[in-house]
Formats: sequence, structure tokens, C-alpha cells
Amino acid sequence: MHAMVLERLGDELQMRQRPDPVPAAGEVRVRVAACGVCRTDLHVVDGELPNLKLPIVPGHEIVGRIDALGGGVDALDVGMRVGIPWLGKTCGHCRYCREGRENLCDRPLFTGYTRDGGYATHVVADARYAFRLPDDGDDVATAPLLCAGLIGWRSLRLAGEGNRIGFYGFGAAAHIIAQVARWQGRDVYAFTRAGDAAAQAFAQKLGAHWAGSSDEAPPEELDCAIIYAPVGALVPAALRAVRKGGRVVCAGIHMSDIPSFPYSILWEERELRSVANLTRKDGEEFFAVVPQAGIVTQTVPYPLPRANEALADLRVGRLQGAAVLVP
Repeated sequence: MHAMVLERLGDELQMRQRPDPVPAAGEVRVRVAACGVCRTDLHVVDGELPNLKLPIVPGHEIVGRIDALGGGVDALDVGMRVGIPWLGKTCGHCRYCREGRENLCDRPLFTGYTRDGGYATHVVADARYAFRLPDDGDDVATAPLLCAGLIGWRSLRLAGEGNRIGFYGFGAAAHIIAQVARWQGRDVYAFTRAGDAAAQAFAQKLGAHWAGSSDEAPPEELDCAIIYAPVGALVPAALRAVRKGGRVVCAGIHMSDIPSFPYSILWEERELRSVANLTRKDGEEFFAVVPQAGIVTQTVPYPLPRANEALADLRVGRLQGAAVLVP
């Protein structure tokens, strides 16, 4: 197999040839057809997440077909098309797993962070955390759904039922979840980097009711807002934008420090909460919604050896939609 490997923090990924991985009991080996490039991958490569396992193969928006089974796997078969998400394994025994909150497991493994991921031709995954996908789907178009879509879906549910919803940062996740929100009949307000007319036009093309810069106030009070950009300064901006009793959800795994803000913009029962990881139930719910909502992802494919270029383009905001690596 070949893989793009992060060997030392501060270095670019290196293409390496490795022996084909052998799935252990309860695991499957997947031949990767496509792997989305997620902002979390940037946090991994840039060393912004703690306890990083090195060397590591990043990538957790994986679509491919099973080509080998470990012992005891009977719910999946060789040749099946599957998706491998960020949450790669949970203990099943801690209080959070017992409460049905496996996204908060005390002893999890994360694909592309604490176990090797999908910037490769092959990946090994826990069979319980492989989502069965329709056999005839488009692999590149599906890949961003495995994190941008799933975390977006979880953040949308946690944001509540408000009609006027704001998205701060209109990238891979927001361009997917905006389509879900429009399908639900909500009005979408898209906030982008200052002066990013292309992103604002993209949001309006996807049905946004309003699009503007993140330093602007929306024309109406929002019922809720989701922050996808990893920028702590957006938290007080979003709190100022939501109505009394409104909710702001921070959807990223990492964010720059949140500046101090006056209690008055949190008062009147506004809420601020975060999203952590995902559950398998999130996946089941979201993949049932995808065909109903008619979600279409906008993607930019890159050959696997150009993974560093894809990460660089994501870092500086050159992408509309999502980058996807194709082995």
C-alpha cells in the first residue's frame, strides 16, 4: 500500500510504501476510493490537537470497498461499499458509552488521529464503525458526508428548531448543512470571511436567504447559529446575532481562544454549547436524510500525492466546498 504520512510535526506529509495492513479480529480492510480533506486534518497536521500519535496517516472522510475481513466479522462482506468516519472505536464500558453518548467515550480511537486514516490506498477499521453505503454512489461526492456532513448534522440538531439559522464559516460542512436546512424550510444566513464575495455568492446559489461578512450583523435576529470556522472571536459575534433564548453551537474540534465578552450578550437565556465527535446513530439518521434532502456536494478532487497541496488550499481558504483525495 501507499500512504501520505505525517512523521514529524512541522513537516509536510511524505508518500511512503508500507506492507498491506492485516485486519485483526473485528476489523475490516478497505481499499480507499476517496478521502475527504477536513479542517480537522489541518489541526492534526499543525499539531493543534493533544496526544497525537506519530507517525500518523491522516484522513477520516473515507469511502471505499472492503477487500479483507478480520475474524468474527459477519455483518459485512468483501466487496461492500462503506464509509469510515472520525470516530473509529469506543470502549463500550465507560459511563458515556453506557448512556448512549459514545461520542464522549473515555477511551476512544479516532481515524486519522489516533489510528491511521484514509490518506492512503488502504485502511483498516473497526467493523462496527463502518457505515454501509449504497453500492452505486459517487465516491468523491460521498466522502465529505463522512465528517463535514455528519458533524454538520449533529450541530444542526443541537442548534434546535429555529427558523432563522446562521452559519459562521461557509465551507465543507456549511455547504452541506445549508441544503438540509433549506430542505427543512429554514432561512439560512451565511457569514464568510470579510470580502469573500465568491463564498457569499456560493451560499446564495445554495439558497441562503442572506450572505455577508462575519463582522456584519444580520438583517434580522437569528433563532440559532452554528460556528464552523475555528475562530473564537466569532462566539461573541454570534451571541450578539441571536435573539433572546437563542442558541450558538461551536461545531469544531479546535478553536482559537474565545475573547472575553459582556455577560449581557449571554443573558436572557441565550445558550452556548459545543459539539464533540459523532455517534453511529448520527450516521444512521443523516444518511437517511441525504437522499430525501437531495444533497449535492461541491468537491475539488486531488490525486493522493498532492495531499499537501489540498491541505494548503484549505488552510488559506482557496476552496469552495470540499477537497477530496483520490488514490
